[in-house]
Amino acid sequence: MAGYGALSDVYEWLIGDDRLTPAKAAAVYYSDVVGSLPPNARVLDCACGTDQLAVGLASLGLDVVAADASSGMVRRTEKAADEQGVSLRALRANWDELPDHLEDSTFDLVFCVGNSLGHAEGAAGRLTALEAMSRLLNPGGRLVLHSRNWELVRSAGSRVDVRDRLIRRDERDAVVSYYWQIEQRWEQEHFLEIVVAQIEPGGAVRACSERLSVWPYRYEDLVTQLRSVGLTMQSTTFDPESDGYLVVASRDQA
Repeated sequence: MAGYGALSDVYEWLIGDDRLTPAKAAAVYYSDVVGSLPPNARVLDCACGTDQLAVGLASLGLDVVAADASSGMVRRTEKAADEQGVSLRALRANWDELPDHLEDSTFDLVFCVGNSLGHAEGAAGRLTALEAMSRLLNPGGRLVLHSRNWELVRSAGSRVDVRDRLIRRDERDAVVSYYWQIEQRWEQEHFLEIVVAQIEPGGAVRACSERLSVWPYRYEDLVTQLRSVGLTMQSTTFDPESDGYLVVASRDQA
């Protein structure tokens, strides 16, 4: 997984209002998964972004590791933790590198959210990523994974999606657009270009963009791969007509 170098500087415009602060981001998952964790539980966010979620979890007293393939994202996570006065470990690592830095069977909960898994390179790369996540979980530990509904993304074809309103962050407005390059076959590398066009005082526009590689997958293929790495589905919000879904899977007991 690579990318999110340029976008790390403007990532707040890509985060929904309901997850914009650490407290809000952690609250999204509190009732379903976080609230049932034991005191001082160990949690890994393995695609942490800037990272509202990891900082929010650390604020709850959890032992948090935040990892991301983007150095820019890791720097922003460290800064956010410092600003909030919380302690966490921030780590720059691809998914396949995680077992080189972290011990097997030491986490109670692993998060892979923000539609991140689609950046794993094809079925093989996705399987490697899921294997690493499973290895790091304690027996009975849970993986929380959020994904786009790639069936819907592909069915809409190549296109430009422009958000229908200005997004305000820190007293600044921006227009966000997405260009999807959809290929003929599922297994081909697809592309997503994200543009954040900030409107400066006086009306000037300053654009930041990045072209990202994407390898989409069917929901049924994700379920099969989860099972193959020793993860049993606990719950899912998948709906063929919804844009995204959340799955919670637990690592099988030894």
